[in-house]
Amino acid sequence: MSVRELVVLGTASQVPTRRRNHNGYFLRWDGDGVLFDPGEGTQRQMIHYGVTATDISDVCITHFHGDHCLGFASLVQRISLDEVPHPVRVHYPRSGQVFVDRMRRASIFRDVAKLTLLPIEEDGLAFEARDWHLEALRLDHSVECFGYRLVEPDQWNIDGEAAHARGIRGPAVGVLKREGAVRNERGELVRRDEVATLRAGQKVAFVMDTRLCANAFELARDVDLLICESTYLHVDVADAHKNAHMTAREAAELAKASGVRRLVLTHISQRYRETGPFLEEACAIFDDVHVAEDGDVVALPPRRGEGLAATTGSEHPST
Repeated sequence: MSVRELVVLGTASQVPTRRRNHNGYFLRWDGDGVLFDPGEGTQRQMIHYGVTATDISDVCITHFHGDHCLGFASLVQRISLDEVPHPVRVHYPRSGQVFVDRMRRASIFRDVAKLTLLPIEEDGLAFEARDWHLEALRLDHSVECFGYRLVEPDQWNIDGEAAHARGIRGPAVGVLKREGAVRNERGELVRRDEVATLRAGQKVAFVMDTRLCANAFELARDVDLLICESTYLHVDVADAHKNAHMTAREAAELAKASGVRRLVLTHISQRYRETGPFLEEACAIFDDVHVAEDGDVVALPPRRGEGLAATTGSEHPST
């Protein structure tokens, strides 16, 4: 059974708190697992919240401020210790290669980790897997920072009975699916939309450490789940912009303007003791908001047109 959900490992910004570990976000995506921004303490958080090194297929680092990457050193050692059998792909800005190299060899250990390093230099397609692809776009931060967008392509599902009734069999089914039309055994032209339905692919965006910018809107466009920094409340918007961050209101404006279905707010500054004001500020603009706490599990909404709104599971409800 496929599982698509976000396991929140850490939600702090630059300084962790008693309740909030440094960043860490694990996206379960069927048989793959994408770990975004492994900050300090990520290995311990994985143990707390049921994520193993073997679960990880990809690591995505947005930038090389410590709260987004310092856990990579211990993560590599855990991958080695557990003898993860598959290669783990690592996506990151090429400008931070020196930091990847340092963390890769940060201390003495028996190194049998299989890592495939995939540095990013330009906006656009970063990686293409069998059933999804990863896009990366630069954001507006104080250092080079890329946001990520995981996309499952739309897929045509052929109705076998309908295709058979129209004289489409064997290899012709594949041609119809790929090309959009094919001639049947009687020479008649059959269009794909006459015997198939289009299943919308799901999409997730990860927008971290940035001011509002055009690429943030492009990353968030029509996604089912947006994980977005909201370091500040809007009363502190001047500080947010000075430090190249966003407020909860701005994250909600981004979600509303981009056609997002579910918004997860995170990267909360240590200056705030309560998250209620974040929820209130964002919900004044956007309906489906979750303010993340360490340990939360956030489900993707069902595919567009399928079922009712999904519930969000949380050990620490944002109320």
